[in-house]
Amino acid sequence: MRHLLALSIGLACAGSAFAVTEIEWWHAMGGETEDSLNKIVDDFNASQSDYKVKAVNKGSYPETMTAAISAFRAKQQPEIVQVYEVGTGTMMAADGAVYPVEDLMKEHGKALDHDRFLPAVISYYQTPEGKLLSMPFNSSSPVMWYNRDALKKAGIAEAPKTWGELEEAGKKLREAGYECGYSVGYPSWVLIENYSAWNNIPLSTQENGFKGTDAVLEFNNDHVKNRLQKIKDGGNFEYGGRAGDSLPLFINQKCPIWMNSSAYYGSMVGQADFDFAQAMLPYDEEVVSEPQNSIIGGASLWVLQGHTPEEYEATAAFLDFLSQPEMQARWHQETGYVPITTAAYELSKEQGFYDENPGTDTAIHQLSLNQPTPNSRGLRFGNFVQIRDIIDGEMENIWNGNKDASAAMDDAAKAANNQLRQFERANKK
Repeated sequence: MRHLLALSIGLACAGSAFAVTEIEWWHAMGGETEDSLNKIVDDFNASQSDYKVKAVNKGSYPETMTAAISAFRAKQQPEIVQVYEVGTGTMMAADGAVYPVEDLMKEHGKALDHDRFLPAVISYYQTPEGKLLSMPFNSSSPVMWYNRDALKKAGIAEAPKTWGELEEAGKKLREAGYECGYSVGYPSWVLIENYSAWNNIPLSTQENGFKGTDAVLEFNNDHVKNRLQKIKDGGNFEYGGRAGDSLPLFINQKCPIWMNSSAYYGSMVGQADFDFAQAMLPYDEEVVSEPQNSIIGGASLWVLQGHTPEEYEATAAFLDFLSQPEMQARWHQETGYVPITTAAYELSKEQGFYDENPGTDTAIHQLSLNQPTPNSRGLRFGNFVQIRDIIDGEMENIWNGNKDASAAMDDAAKAANNQLRQFERANKK
């Protein structure tokens, strides 16, 4: 009898184990951010016994996207892949590879109320008809990080609000003994893409690509050229590389002002040995009298085709868990990414996070400053991974003195538009 009971228990346990549906989530998060991500996955796995999510780090954003494309061709794709925002246009064109999140959630009985999401976040990942294609996850926006101690030493009362004030602050900081006034990370994202949205300037025709793949990039306009040339000529800016490579200039107190993603909050807390804060990006007072709204960066979660109904059931359950206010509020507070839902933002306020950490809602205020215009809704371009590399390369020609801003931006626009036309031809229907 004891053996039969033991056998029954064993079989029951085995049956339970076999019933668990496992899915994979490929992502590009590292360091403290990966720790936060893994905590969410662990919490989901512990919250129920039907599904198990396996989080797999596939390297950088480009490496993760490339790995997912290769895996799909080999029929070894994960259920979920994290794709950075510049890959959105390419993913949208991948007919047959993507299971739209809106369809997934509806077909598996999960509510997906658009009004729950921050407008500037959800609009980035919707079709022109409003269907949500991928689940927003780690959205951010560039902000102005500043060394409060350095500004005080230089006699600067508050963070600059305009580009003119920024240049003046940079001059005072250098006079106070700092090697440079300011630097930036993700140069194209901050100085071209968000500069344009923040000052309500079109980056291209066709509403920045949202209305068609025949968009023509026109960031080589006089406003952009003028601002880049003034940055070069002012002598207060120091270039520190692409992506987040310039972070040490800020952390080591060489450049007391640094414009880059709000998602560096975790890095600042862990590394900055000085009093730091964040403020809104400067607007260009030669272009507008007040700023418009910034646009997001970061990434969203795409669901790939080719899996079983049970695996999609698990995927829908996990994405629903991920969007709950408690999860999003914790993710936001630990990483600096903005909460994707209004409820998570309100919960963070109720929990006193912004009172205890003043300025950590700067990115949210920037994104929500005004109703987005066709110039500030976001970007939707194919081959934008390659285009951003082209822009960054031509901006380096400006910083190195190889070209003036006018020639560099004209060359960048010509090469970038060639990329758009290639994408248009390859995806013509």
